[in-house]
Amino acid sequence: MSIRYIAFSGGVGGAKLALGLARIVPPDELLIVCNTGDDFDHLGLRICPDLDTVTYTLAGRADRAQGWGLEGETWSCLESLAALGGPSWFRLGDQDLATHLYRTQRLREGAGLGEVTTELCRAFGIASRIVPVSDEPTATMVATPEGELPFQDYFVRHHCAPRVTGLRFAGAEDARIHPQLAAALESPSLQAVIFCPSNPFLSIGPILAIPGLKDSLKTTGKPVIAVSPIIGGQAVKGPAAKIMTELGMPATSLAVAKYYHGVIDALVVDEVDRQALSAIRNLGMACEATATLMMDDDDKVQLARMVVEYVDALAH
Repeated sequence: MSIRYIAFSGGVGGAKLALGLARIVPPDELLIVCNTGDDFDHLGLRICPDLDTVTYTLAGRADRAQGWGLEGETWSCLESLAALGGPSWFRLGDQDLATHLYRTQRLREGAGLGEVTTELCRAFGIASRIVPVSDEPTATMVATPEGELPFQDYFVRHHCAPRVTGLRFAGAEDARIHPQLAAALESPSLQAVIFCPSNPFLSIGPILAIPGLKDSLKTTGKPVIAVSPIIGGQAVKGPAAKIMTELGMPATSLAVAKYYHGVIDALVVDEVDRQALSAIRNLGMACEATATLMMDDDDKVQLARMVVEYVDALAH
């Protein structure tokens, strides 16, 4: 394996940078690792939202308006289900259902999640390698004053409204690092590990909860760099800023740096947060500011190029 860059990604925000990286890094030099804490069973199907978002994005099939799901989706099955009185709170489109049906059937046949993901990538014409952080299932559980909620209940059914008091990653203690990721972390060709601008708590947190992963990052001897998902005190998409506030920390890139302290070597922040550079550097990590808002594919490629050039400079 000649992997030079490992990219950790959650859903929409992470998928954008993953696409940029896939455009500039040869397929055999990039490994995209996806969060599986969002995965759950619904209507008898195994749903893997972050894996699917990254897959659809790299395939050029993602719905650009909402960032998730497939472009040109139809909803006949969901509408019929609702008419029957079935659960329609989690929106599964007609085309999207095919992905979940295929995955569920292959898992029941004994295939691993990483193996199925490879098959789906091949079917979607994706050259880059996408793997789950682990083949073993994990589940992000959100603690609220009203009790603990499975992630999709918090995120979709309740629209992130409940106040978050804590997070738990059920099953993570028994999960193993995916073999392709373990091999890449030990590869002599590895240049850097990149945390895409995904939610630190809900997307990167479940990845880092896999036993041995933090230690493996340290022993690579290669730079670990994160792109902050916070721009000017706001999250571009999702509840990252809200969760930070509810957990008693300011919604700033400096707070992101403190959360990742001891794990990452460098942080990339947006230009509007340039004033935080010195405070972040005082934590003992490198930091640079650039345009991190990715509105179109050119933005994604430009940010990816900056990140790769930055980590290459740090590596040398």
